[in-house]
Amino acid sequence: MIDLRSDTVTRPSPAMLSAIVSARTGDDVYGDDPEVNALEAEAARLSGKQAALFLPTGTQANLVALLSHCQRGDEYIVGQQAHNYKYEAGGAAVLGSIQPQPIEAAEDGTLPLEKVAAAIKPDDMHFARTRLLSLENTFGGRVLPVAYLAEAWRFTRERQLALHIDGARIFNAAVALELPLSSLACYCDTLTICLSKGLGAPVGSLLCGDTDYIQRARRWRKMTGGGMRQAGILAAAGRYALENNVMRLREDHDNADWLAQQLQALGIRVSQHTNMVFAQLPPEQAAPLQAWMQARNILISAAPVTRLVTHLDVDRAALQQVVAQWKAFLAAQ
Repeated sequence: MIDLRSDTVTRPSPAMLSAIVSARTGDDVYGDDPEVNALEAEAARLSGKQAALFLPTGTQANLVALLSHCQRGDEYIVGQQAHNYKYEAGGAAVLGSIQPQPIEAAEDGTLPLEKVAAAIKPDDMHFARTRLLSLENTFGGRVLPVAYLAEAWRFTRERQLALHIDGARIFNAAVALELPLSSLACYCDTLTICLSKGLGAPVGSLLCGDTDYIQRARRWRKMTGGGMRQAGILAAAGRYALENNVMRLREDHDNADWLAQQLQALGIRVSQHTNMVFAQLPPEQAAPLQAWMQARNILISAAPVTRLVTHLDVDRAALQQVVAQWKAFLAAQ
């Protein structure tokens, strides 16, 4: 099966499974799991932050990040299409009484700072207290410009706001820019990293920040059900991912670029950013194309704008099959 629906579908490699089987374990709630401790230390080192926290999912990592930054009645400014606003079940509002203030992102994924400034509430009892700016990098595969990150960092310092980055695919950004993670993470107070997308681990995300912040986050993780016991079997996969699967993300980007070129040659309007290809389809073609592909063991989520995501389980030969079947579909219409 060739699966281009998302990079969340990646499966552990034999080498990663070997690391899982041989993992040393302890009780992470007591702080005794050596694999978790090593993973958190490595994430802190790579991000340039003082500490890191291992959590089961990216949604929980973002939720804990917001709960640790904000109090009840506070507000965070976020993109209208951002994952931690639109696709995480309203957790910050439901569980933390934290109000989101969404604004529309620019085409490049940035939140225009003049719009952010206009959204900041005055110090008045009628309004929620604006505490945090939340960015997403990458956003729809787009890498936020380093110059923008630096400007946003200065802006939040001047406005006394915290800056959080949802970095589910932050390593894709770092690889695309040919920069170490710390060169991006230096422009935020806190950062989440997903291990189970392009990095190929089965489970897990990380929250990075300063020591006091991570101590608060550890309490919120426990309260929201994220305290795990012998979590080393999961952390071992994360350690393997950080050690072996970061630089190979370049292959995913190259494959996405190749796929975009091939689809464009078929007359399809496409755009491509890092490991994502967006193909524009006539609305009436979406459902038939998805069914055609599925009948041929290719999974896509077809829509008028169809997102195709390359990852470590889809090589160039598999993509050649995708292009061949897409061409056959168009010929059959």
